[in-house]
Amino acid sequence: MSTDIDARATDTLDGTGLIVWFTGLSGAGKTTISEAVRTELLARHLRVEVLDGDAVRKDLSKDLGFTRAGRDENIRRIGYVAGLLARNGVIVLVSAISPYRAGREEIRQRFGRFVEVFVNAPLDVCVERDPKGLYKKARAGLLMNLTGVDDPYEPPISPEVECCTDRESVEDSVTKVLSAVLPLT
Repeated sequence: MSTDIDARATDTLDGTGLIVWFTGLSGAGKTTISEAVRTELLARHLRVEVLDGDAVRKDLSKDLGFTRAGRDENIRRIGYVAGLLARNGVIVLVSAISPYRAGREEIRQRFGRFVEVFVNAPLDVCVERDPKGLYKKARAGLLMNLTGVDDPYEPPISPEVECCTDRESVEDSVTKVLSAVLPLT
């Protein structure tokens, strides 16, 4: 029976839901923008759910490390949950570093209705912001495999939306995302 459930969960979306995938370095602004987009979509009485990478790591992926295999599995799990929600008519805002193009592309191919949002901030800006103190720990040798420092980040090649958070306001970024998402609702 679980095979049937798994097979149904991987079906492409039925046209009512949507996955909006915010990717970028730690500190780029993914969570800030996705939460602001959530507020705007809720104000329009749309069904919305946010899957934040940090929250998912604490609950669904706490058994995973930060190796490439661990990161890939984390993204697969997030994509699976996002797909379940989206196929039930929910706009799912995923805010996760998701450093590897292949993982993001796998989710896109699997579910179809997918908007990739590259939350682009230069590494030096993210280091300056450092809201969780991760860059400071990495530079002190206390944290290994930090994306952008000693683990690669593969930026999207052709994202539907690019938010340059070192040069534009949160409001400008939200407007860009809404311009891509609202026509699909």
